[in-house]
Amino acid sequence: MQKQKRKQYTAEFKAQIVKEILKEERTVSQLSAEYGIHSSQLYKWRDQALAGLPGLFDDQSEKALAEKEAEWQKEREALYAEIGRLTTFFPWLEKKSRTLFQ
Repeated sequence: MQKQKRKQYTAEFKAQIVKEILKEERTVSQLSAEYGIHSSQLYKWRDQALAGLPGLFDDQSEKALAEKEAEWQKEREALYAEIGRLTTFFPWLEKKSRTLFQ
């Protein structure tokens, strides 16, 4: 018997449904039936969105994002430097190994 793949939804789709839940024009049960998604999953998405709301207005999150970006840039530069060292080292090593074994 073949396993069923789990459905994956985009962030935009989830946000659209959470907006509809928060409008309270239709019940979660109605939205669940319309989209074919279990109501407990819709409640999880709603709770996740509401938990993330305070972070949207926090200046600390912007600072943290800038710090992460700076860390990634440093790591990227270090990796490029290592690539440069290795690209010069291996041809030298091949050349030396040929002269030793001839």
